[in-house]
Order: sequence, then C-alpha cells, then structure tokens
Amino acid sequence: MELRQLKYFVRAAELLNFTQAAEDLFITQSTLSHQIKELENSLDTLLFDRIAKRVRLTEAGEVMLQYARKTIQQAEESRQVLLDLNTLKSGKIVIGSTYGMQELLMESIVMYNEKYPDIEIQILYGSTADLLQKILNYEIDCMLSFMPASAHKELQINKLFSASLSLIIHQSHSWSKLKKVTLEKAVELPLALPSQSYSIRSLLDKLLLDKEIKLNTKMEINDIHSLLQLANTNKWSTILMNTSLFDFQELRAIPIEGKNTVREATIAVSKGIYHKKSLVLFQEILLKRSAVYRNS
Repeated sequence: MELRQLKYFVRAAELLNFTQAAEDLFITQSTLSHQIKELENSLDTLLFDRIAKRVRLTEAGEVMLQYARKTIQQAEESRQVLLDLNTLKSGKIVIGSTYGMQELLMESIVMYNEKYPDIEIQILYGSTADLLQKILNYEIDCMLSFMPASAHKELQINKLFSASLSLIIHQSHSWSKLKKVTLEKAVELPLALPSQSYSIRSLLDKLLLDKEIKLNTKMEINDIHSLLQLANTNKWSTILMNTSLFDFQELRAIPIEGKNTVREATIAVSKGIYHKKSLVLFQEILLKRSAVYRNS
C-alpha cells in the first residue's frame, strides 16, 4: 500500500467518478483504475462496487476512506514538522470562512502577508455546514465561523468576538436610523433570506418558531454576497450578522431585539494533529486583530 494509491483512492471516493478523479489528479483513467486495483489486491478486499459505468463505495471502502484521509494527513504532518524544525516559514495555509467573517479575515490576511510574505494563502468561503465537513476531512487548516465553542468534540474552537443578528437595510430606508428592531416589526418588510444550509438561518428559524412569527420572505439564496447586493437595491431587506457588511457602505445593520440574538465568532482547528507553524502564526495575528472587534 502506497501513499500515492491512498490519494488516488480518496479522490475517486469523493467524486465516485474515475474519469473526473483522474482529470483532477492529472493522470490517465487507466492509471487510476490500475492503482486502485493494486490497492484492493494488497488489502484483499473490494473498495468499490463497479456497476456498468458507475462506481460506489463498498462497506469496506467507507471504512477505508476514513483511515486513508488520516494517513494522508499524518504524512503531511510529518513533512510539515521537518519544515518547521528547519525554521522554514514557507508553505501553504488553507483557510475556510463564512461570509460574516470576511472583514476580520481580510484585515488579518493583510497583516499576515506583510510579516510572512512567502507563505501561500488559500481562502475558501462557504456555509458553516460545508466548512465543517471540509475541516473534518482535512481539506482546510482552520475554519472561521459562528459555530459555538462547544459544538464539536474533534475540534479545538476559540472565541474571537460577539456579533448581533441584524436587519440589513439600505441607508435611504426610513428605518435606517433605528437603534434596534423586533422580529415582529420585520414582518412588514419584503425579505431575501439565506438558505437553510446556513447556520444563521437555523438560528433565525428557531427564534421565529419560538415567537410563532412568519416573515414576509420573497426569496432564499445560498450566497450571502447576493443577499447584500439585493439589499443594496433597497427593494428587499435581509437578516444577517452585523459583521456581514464588508464593502457595502450604503447598507445599515440594525440589531434585532430579544434573547439569543448574539453569537460568538470563532476559529476552529482540528484536535490531536500537528499544527504547522504557518497556521499557528495566522491564529496569533487573527486573535490579536479580533481584540479590536471585542472592544468596539
């Protein structure tokens, strides 16, 4: 069993399509199929059911996928340990973030790049659910979101600052000078809301259920930037965290009044694995920068 074979197996298992997996890995499909067959022979078990032109994981394949990911991660850890021992501050860091964390992330990235210009940075935006799956699969090094600090036993989660669930409206709207607003009053407005995959929507739906309120929801979108663009037309409003207004100077965030409307912004990293120096350095800068938000 070779590390290369495990990497091929993981990509094929994720896509369940040998042709697409081979393209992603920059190899031929015959090479991929041969290497996976060699892996199956070495394990003396089938990892895929091959049905016509389709494939699916066997029960053994499902189990193997978990261990293959961990093995690949451990191999990367050992390489990173040697790099760090040689005091090399190069390499790559992959950051996952929800849109509501964008402003803090951009400020921190600028500071980080100024101090460590040789470290490559990759940023992936997504919903909390999407990012959680990626960090558990070791696809990202850390996750910036509003996931509670006690949300997952496999993650180390540190608080950054508090943010308020808010009604997002255009500055020309007649409500733009309000200090606070209730969900009962928000019923009056046509709204575009984040889709069910976003944790903020789960929070909002729970509050609405508790109050037995139904909002005037005109559309749902699985992209926060699009929601802000719609709010910027002053034809719709939306409900997001007050930290989501990055680069939308004409929008206003009015805190929603009531219990359980404040959330903690957090950074999550995997437990029980080696944290490369580039990640540790980024966390230091992020925590330092987040102090500005806590004190504002």
